[in-house]
Amino acid sequence: MDKSINPKIDFLKQKIAVLPSDPGVYQYFNSDGKIIYVGKAKNLKKRVSSYFVRRPENGKTAILVRNIANIEHIVVGSEEDALLLENNLIKKYQPRYNVLLKDDKSYPWIVIKNENFPRVFSTRNVIKDGSLYFGPYTSTTMVRTLLDLFKSLYPLRNCKLNLSPNKIAEGKYKVCLEYHLGNCKGPCIGEYDEESYRKNIDAIKNILRGNIGSVIKYLKELMMAYAADFKFEDAEEIKQKINQLSSYQSKSTVVSSNITNIDVYSIIHDEESAYINFLKVVNGAIIQAHTIELKKRLNESKEQLLSIAITEIRERLHSTSREVIVNVKPDTDFKNIKFSIPQKGDKRNLLELSERNVKYYRLEKLKQQSIRKKETREERLMNTMQKDLRLPYLPKHIECFDNSNIQGAFPVAACVVFKNGKPSKKDYRHFNIKTVVGPDDFASMEEILKRRYSRLLAENESLPQLIIIDGGKGQLGAAMKSLREIGVTDQVSVIGIAKRLEEIFFPGDPIPLYLDKNSESLKVIQHARNEAHRFGITFHRNQRSKNFVSSELDEIKGIGDKTKEKLLSTFKSVDQLKKQDLDSIKLVIGLSKATLVYNYFKTKK
Repeated sequence: MDKSINPKIDFLKQKIAVLPSDPGVYQYFNSDGKIIYVGKAKNLKKRVSSYFVRRPENGKTAILVRNIANIEHIVVGSEEDALLLENNLIKKYQPRYNVLLKDDKSYPWIVIKNENFPRVFSTRNVIKDGSLYFGPYTSTTMVRTLLDLFKSLYPLRNCKLNLSPNKIAEGKYKVCLEYHLGNCKGPCIGEYDEESYRKNIDAIKNILRGNIGSVIKYLKELMMAYAADFKFEDAEEIKQKINQLSSYQSKSTVVSSNITNIDVYSIIHDEESAYINFLKVVNGAIIQAHTIELKKRLNESKEQLLSIAITEIRERLHSTSREVIVNVKPDTDFKNIKFSIPQKGDKRNLLELSERNVKYYRLEKLKQQSIRKKETREERLMNTMQKDLRLPYLPKHIECFDNSNIQGAFPVAACVVFKNGKPSKKDYRHFNIKTVVGPDDFASMEEILKRRYSRLLAENESLPQLIIIDGGKGQLGAAMKSLREIGVTDQVSVIGIAKRLEEIFFPGDPIPLYLDKNSESLKVIQHARNEAHRFGITFHRNQRSKNFVSSELDEIKGIGDKTKEKLLSTFKSVDQLKKQDLDSIKLVIGLSKATLVYNYFKTKK
């Protein structure tokens, strides 16, 4: 993970490090605090980490990742719950990088209709008419399996007739095909009493609420009976129903049709802080989640702290719900608000979900504090280098020097800078050797160090804690001579590294130090030496190229510096200039000078 993927990667890494490995929903926010993406995960930590492991190949994903400024998450009980919650949040916030969900997209429910001799069927429309709704279900296969099971176990009607006692008594209806097929016992003609029918409905409610042990027991006995009678196809069909029921979860803890518009608060606290989670539930779905931390000042009680949090969150999130679920009653009377601590049912499930999230939030905060207290990699590296190289100070600022020349031609030098063990490329510097004639590396090193550190002293800039010289005893001796002349040898440490055996030389010590080839200290020194060599060679190559261009154009009499600048600016190189005809050159510098240039290159050909 690096800053080219996301400029806030260091902050995001801290958030990811403490994510739980539970199922849930993650939300990405941009720098304006707006949700730009909502996703679900079976394992929150693994899923969110995957966005930042490497640069995304997809362009749109790369743009999303680069715009992430913050990450928040909600822990739920299962992957199915995560899918449902993701759906709700996408509909609510319509994040820019999510696939847009149409408003009519919904998951199926199983409804037990509020009527005489209730019907049981699937629907995608929840109507507040007193009927019981179970779900929603993410699998339509599961819905069909349950309805088929009910049909095979219990003779229920599927007609839409108004089976009031008066109309049945008056003989208004006749039996249909379902009656003749044995799927219905004819409540419409009074052959099936309502009390027996209600017992079947109660059994179906138990199955939908998860109380399915007795049903599975019955089905197993039926399966064995079929097998004993050699009805293996029937036994296999029952076995498949048992498998479906065994893996069935009665409903989601995230959504409930019985809950319309409520707020949920849960609080936990310790000696220093209180943590409060908030869930907003509208029309049976969670559409908002938020957790805050309050620092204690006067050993306030959790009842007092919850009152403060409720006031803050309701104002901040513009909540006007009149029903509020809590795990502790606040010590303040809020007008037009009814507080309750549910002990069972859907509301209890929501409170437990809120409590689970606030516990995770506290654990994450404690983990973050623990991580901050631990020694960072940079600090450990600096301590290791200080110990290995016997330095008086931590080498947080390192500078490394290298000379480049070919038989004394175009002598240059490079200085690379490392901060906390990493390259700081904006601080790199290169030098043209000015006072040395011929290939004299020692004298060149003396000149460069004297120029570099005389300037830093004159500008009151900080000196490095460590200077690395690319070379052995001779180069190190030349460097120390310069540093003694400007009086900084007591302020900096200097070492030399010889290429052949990677020996580390210290001033005044004829015996080199050999660091383990896997040593972190040696790797930093080698990295700095290689960077200095690369940076110096690149600069040296550029200087040779410029010198060649200038010397060739200098051969043309009557062509001055401004004219050369115009030509190179227009044609980019001498090679391109050579390919031009007289008219093209004339448009840039006029006919007389163009003739001189054109004739010169024509003659050289």
